[in-house]
Amino acid sequence: MKRIVIKVGSSVLIEDGHIANERMLNLVSLIVDLRKKHEVILVTSGAVAAGYTAVQLNKLVPTSKKVLASLGQPILMSSYKNLFDIFDITISQILMTEDDFNSRPHTKIFQDIIDRTFKNDILAIINENDISTTPEQLFGDNDQLSAHVTYFAGADLLVILSDIDGYYDSNPKDNPKAKLRKQVNELTEEELDQEFTPNSKFASGGIVTKLKAAQYIIENDLEMFLCNGFDLTSVRSYLLDDVHEKGTLFTSKK
Repeated sequence: MKRIVIKVGSSVLIEDGHIANERMLNLVSLIVDLRKKHEVILVTSGAVAAGYTAVQLNKLVPTSKKVLASLGQPILMSSYKNLFDIFDITISQILMTEDDFNSRPHTKIFQDIIDRTFKNDILAIINENDISTTPEQLFGDNDQLSAHVTYFAGADLLVILSDIDGYYDSNPKDNPKAKLRKQVNELTEEELDQEFTPNSKFASGGIVTKLKAAQYIIENDLEMFLCNGFDLTSVRSYLLDDVHEKGTLFTSKK
């Protein structure tokens, strides 16, 4: 049995100003199937985007973003609860900041909570607590948060579900001949220093934050699988059938 962290981005959860119910149900169904064989933690983005579905505040204003997050957290968690209730799965919400991984007592509390959720068959759903915190306390994106959760929760694999099929050798938007890299063992400084290029107004950094998460994972001898969250065929094949068709595996193992 593996311990797996699934991270899902805002672009997957929100569509045309509304919760993407069908995609969310597909995600929940995937997690239900995974839990039959593995231990699963969910790291979710989408609170700010969900808040924006209720009130259209300017997210570029720091306080407005916090208000949107405060609006969106209950909307997002209500959507998850309604779907997981279909499968009789109990969920919990854990809000975290970077500080929680910089303090040994805080980290120990987090680890104890995670262990307790597993012992009681509870699915932990983690998001960044950007409501009452300062910028210095935040990761700023859930890609790097999920990488730290993977390490400190003792997980074996991080799966990032995004709006891309994986990591290409060049930008597929600019180069139609770009090739998907199925496995990456190391990343260069040039790759990690790329400009932040989010594909959604509610995303935090695009491919760069995912590469930084992958670098952290590789440095700690763990693995990360980056794949499409709109169509879960690839992740299902990889996790449930051990077939690697699409998606990129970041690993230190060559």
